[in-house]
Amino acid sequence: MSTPELISILIPAYNAERWLPDTVRSALAQTWPRKEIIIVDDGSKDRTFDVGRSFESKSVKVITQPNMGAPIARNRALEAAQGSFIQWLDADDLLDPEKLTRQMRVAHELGDRRVLLSCPFGTFYYRPDKAEFVETSLWRDLTPVEYLLSRFNDNVCFQTDAWLVSRELTEATGPWTDVGSPDDDGEYFCRMATKSRGVTFVRDARTYYRVGNFGSLSRRASTVALNALFRSKVKCIDYLLALEDSPRARAACVRLLQDWMPYFYPEHQDIIDQAQQLARRLGGELQPPPLKWKYHPIAALFGYHTALKASRVLPRLRAQATCNWDKFLYDWRHRTQVVCEDRT
Repeated sequence: MSTPELISILIPAYNAERWLPDTVRSALAQTWPRKEIIIVDDGSKDRTFDVGRSFESKSVKVITQPNMGAPIARNRALEAAQGSFIQWLDADDLLDPEKLTRQMRVAHELGDRRVLLSCPFGTFYYRPDKAEFVETSLWRDLTPVEYLLSRFNDNVCFQTDAWLVSRELTEATGPWTDVGSPDDDGEYFCRMATKSRGVTFVRDARTYYRVGNFGSLSRRASTVALNALFRSKVKCIDYLLALEDSPRARAACVRLLQDWMPYFYPEHQDIIDQAQQLARRLGGELQPPPLKWKYHPIAALFGYHTALKASRVLPRLRAQATCNWDKFLYDWRHRTQVVCEDRT
């Protein structure tokens, strides 16, 4: 094309002063020639706004608002966006320099603005060059129904940054609405999939998803957040059944409820009861969260509930230890580079 289309890279940020510089630099480093970057500081208590302002330029805009949550910050960014394509980017994640160029190449080949573009994402703690890319059943071209079925049956997803969306599809989807839900992006992109003509997977594009900040889904979330999470899942179920109300779709919906049961069980009996009623209407029955075999000895000695708590705590402790080790290696590398630069 003689004049490349403008892509809006939208970054909601809350208390992200530590990570935001690398995130913005990864956006600026995109090889796609026309882009704008809009950062919305969601009432941060640290220096996030000042860090964002340090990048402000003709192509980088910074907006601030009182703390209202990521969905409201994303909607605010979208209101200010001028691009014909939208790239969502969390404030601690990174884009591969060729990410937008490679997805836009496919978008132009398809010539269909209602196709949703995805790509692989890798998870990392501190060192993106050590990111792990784990292939799932979503790593392929999918119809809207196939996308939702795979997502529900296999409990897999794409991270927010993996998507590239046309303005037309974004407007058809509507605003972010699940304020307070730890899985607001899950609901949004399930809804977007139903408005699309399919998901096209661009294998040679990449993003990097930072883990280890241990947000609300990694800890026991508040009752308000968990109620919002359950409502998000009910919406996603409704989206699938609106496309295809069949035995396989209903079974996938029950599987979704079962896979998310550990976030509610056993403390939030009211949510469990609602989930069970819904599962029965769908022709299924929910069970207490199953334990992996390695927790069976704990269950035999101390009971199921103790083993269930261990299945939540031990992976978190293991992840925290891995995160700390990666931070040590990251800091050591950085110190070594500084020493070498000083010597030269």
